[in-house]
Amino acid sequence: MAGSVGLGAPIPARPAPERTPLGVPHPRAVAALAASLIAVAVVGLTPAHAVLATLAIVPLVYVTAVDIDRRLIPNVVVLPATLVVLLAQAVLFPDSLLQCVASSFLAAVLLFAPRLLNTDSMGMGDVKLALLLGAALGWSALGALVLAFVFAFPVALSILIRGGGAARRATFAFGPFLAAGAIAVLLAPAFN
Repeated sequence: MAGSVGLGAPIPARPAPERTPLGVPHPRAVAALAASLIAVAVVGLTPAHAVLATLAIVPLVYVTAVDIDRRLIPNVVVLPATLVVLLAQAVLFPDSLLQCVASSFLAAVLLFAPRLLNTDSMGMGDVKLALLLGAALGWSALGALVLAFVFAFPVALSILIRGGGAARRATFAFGPFLAAGAIAVLLAPAFN
């Protein structure tokens, strides 16, 4: 029987988080976060940079919510978003397009490299998310990757401390840290 433990009385099922048809957990919170970040972009960046930031922020916030909830970064969001951002780069900043394409592949290769030693070291969703970071940030994607690892370090350390040696095989959602690093780099000029 679902929701029961042993021979005791049934345990009431915890209500599922509110979801939209696309499966976004807590859609109001996700929309509020995205809107807040977009407002910072619109107020603090040039119009062209604000458009580009918006095109990156929306999928980054969505992916963060889904990755935290399901430990999954959906290709159906990341890959089209990468193409849309590259198209925006071609229209808004044509001189930067080649740099963005190259940095997309470099960022993905950097996150794929650990998988050559251990396939559980990095999820393929994270590797594909790096494509979006490169498309949106150009060479600054490398800074976003560094920030992601810096942001993730305390979480990884706490998992190791709590779990001891067995925790070395533990995993956690890395997509939110990639998104945080990318958003920090995208919006940094708004605070200068």
